[in-house]
Amino acid sequence: MTEQLRSLSQSSLQDYNDCPRRFELRYIQHLAYPAVESEPALENEKHQQEGEYFHRLVQQHLIGIPAEQVGKLAKTDNLQRWWENYVNAKDLSGFKNLTGLHAEVTLSAPLGKFRLVAKYDLIAIGENKATIYDWKTYRKRPKNEWLHIRWQTRVYRALLVQAGAHLNGAKPFTPEQIEMVYWFADFPTEPAHFPYKADQYKRDWDALTTLAEEITSASHFPKTDDVSKCSYCPYRSYCDRGIRAGDAADAELETAAEELFDINFEQIGEIAF
Repeated sequence: MTEQLRSLSQSSLQDYNDCPRRFELRYIQHLAYPAVESEPALENEKHQQEGEYFHRLVQQHLIGIPAEQVGKLAKTDNLQRWWENYVNAKDLSGFKNLTGLHAEVTLSAPLGKFRLVAKYDLIAIGENKATIYDWKTYRKRPKNEWLHIRWQTRVYRALLVQAGAHLNGAKPFTPEQIEMVYWFADFPTEPAHFPYKADQYKRDWDALTTLAEEITSASHFPKTDDVSKCSYCPYRSYCDRGIRAGDAADAELETAAEELFDINFEQIGEIAF
């Protein structure tokens, strides 16, 4: 059944980790979402759209459009606040002077019978260092301990080691050269920093390899035993796990919508088979 599944991402791996059944319904069966993820639905949808638009604003700024010009496009209260926080953030002043900025870049590397794919908000290359920046518009500031174990943190750093050489003059980055930073638009003075080490990289890549092998050989995708996660799952009606959706702010920390983008593997930095 997994033969049609070509790639894995941090979102699909997180879904598999949280609930194999959700992974099966979303990425193998490609079922439509029968239920909203959170309440109130319209408010949450608007917040998600604003978050996506904020990412576009930052991207436009990073490719050279003046901040004053980009800021004119921030037309909602949330966007205006987030944009002002971004422009004035002291924690972001370091990369703004670098020339090696790679915004919205996608990397890929073989992982078992799959390709591991990740789309980065920003990879900032400095002297002997690569910093991954990820913009978050969460209503709540998550704990660093929670972020540390999420597959996004593990995948993004490990994949940059595996597939980032073309960003570094054809020389692969060592784990110690890599740091991941989550920057929260509503908590601009509280970024989360996650440096990397060789032993962490080995642990992560071994875990990713094992997970890919497990998914390849899986014939059954059981439901999670943690029913609290079902409140934020759009497939809960398939599993008779309730009707009412969870709170929007909490849902942000439990769900991550898979960003849909067309993958042109000829244009993605990768390692050879």
